[in-house]
Amino acid sequence: MPYEFEEILETIKMTEIEHFDIRTVTMGISLRDCSDRNLEVTKQRIYEKIMRHGSRHVEMAREVERQFGISIANKRISITPVSIPFDRFKRDEFVEIAKILDKAAEEIGIDYLAGYSALVQKGMTIGERELIASIPFALSETKRICSSVNIGSTKAGINMDAINMMAQVIKDTAEKTKDKDSIGCAKLVVFCNAVEDNPFVAGAFHGISEPEVVLNVGISGPGVVLDAIKEAGMTDLTQLAEVIKKTIFKITRAGELIGRKVAEKHGIDFGIVDISLAPTPAEGDSIADILIAMGVEDVGAPGTTAALAMLNDSVKKAGLMASSAVGGMSGAFIPVSEDQGMIRAVQAGHLSIEKLEAMTAVCSVGLDMIAVPGDTPASTIAGIIADEAAIGMINDKTTAVRIIPAYGKKVGDTVDYGGLLGLAPIMPVSTLRSDNFVLRGGRIPAPMRSLTN
Repeated sequence: MPYEFEEILETIKMTEIEHFDIRTVTMGISLRDCSDRNLEVTKQRIYEKIMRHGSRHVEMAREVERQFGISIANKRISITPVSIPFDRFKRDEFVEIAKILDKAAEEIGIDYLAGYSALVQKGMTIGERELIASIPFALSETKRICSSVNIGSTKAGINMDAINMMAQVIKDTAEKTKDKDSIGCAKLVVFCNAVEDNPFVAGAFHGISEPEVVLNVGISGPGVVLDAIKEAGMTDLTQLAEVIKKTIFKITRAGELIGRKVAEKHGIDFGIVDISLAPTPAEGDSIADILIAMGVEDVGAPGTTAALAMLNDSVKKAGLMASSAVGGMSGAFIPVSEDQGMIRAVQAGHLSIEKLEAMTAVCSVGLDMIAVPGDTPASTIAGIIADEAAIGMINDKTTAVRIIPAYGKKVGDTVDYGGLLGLAPIMPVSTLRSDNFVLRGGRIPAPMRSLTN
């Protein structure tokens, strides 16, 4: 799609308005040819391939930053879900693979490498069970590795056995990283309907239908959207939707331009632009503030879900018009700890997990960066994951849970990770039990809408 010079200049000016940046350029690398029966040979192949393709990733992204004057906040790498090419290995061997991935990420100079993952929506191989069992060890013994497990889909239904396993993995990860406020859980996502080309961590992985190497870009820009809404004043909602769409159109065009230029420097395929509005803990870079500017008193007020639905729909419509390569999750993220407005709403008692769950039915992803008391039972976490997966399965959309049962913490406490992970108030969780439901295990069958063949 051609770009007009004036259009590029207009978009670049948004960097001077409020927090506009490209949130991430993520290189996806296939590791499907790296497996060997010998673990040491496998590790060497993994390391060499990641370094061969990724060693100049940060340098090339910075060259594009300087060329266009638009900041790229994060340069990252995603890999084939580790359980797929390395299915023969056992728990401790998977941990060794995580360590070599961490070593490569450190040498490249990236903050996160994602794809320590498994896709088990319909069942599990022996290797996938071993990978899942290794997650608490891998996340506690590395700094940059992110993990995700897909436990459900509209086509397959919901694997409750996998959910129960993941609930315990989350608890174990919290305990193993308790000296850092259970930070391991901030790098672990449980998905329903995971997508193969998501550039955002912690849930990114390089899907099995993806090219050998590809460059995906995730845009941002909540601050730019916020300013546009404020400038529009008291227009009606139809007009406000148009304001949002025009703003997102420009952001998307800029994001795709930057992504294509980074891919061109690498000499690799450009994949997709994910048009998700991704907030940060910085003031003015908040989805919550956008909803307030739209007219609700605070996030959690009646009308919040409707406002979020309109925002998300406008983002998708504009992105599809601006680019022929829209992918990933594309919408509006509503993490708690990574959004200063969400943090304030929780601290004021305006926002509960139940209201957040309702909001996830109309936005991207799901319950994201939610901190709960450390003594929350695994069965309760399993119930929360199952509820969120059900929203995704029935609505044929991606949903996820990134929940932190912060070890030793209770309601009223906070965990502070700094940087993009931010600060999370400990949110109350219902004390009603769901053991007799989740511990039945088995699989919730796929819904009627799965029969689309």
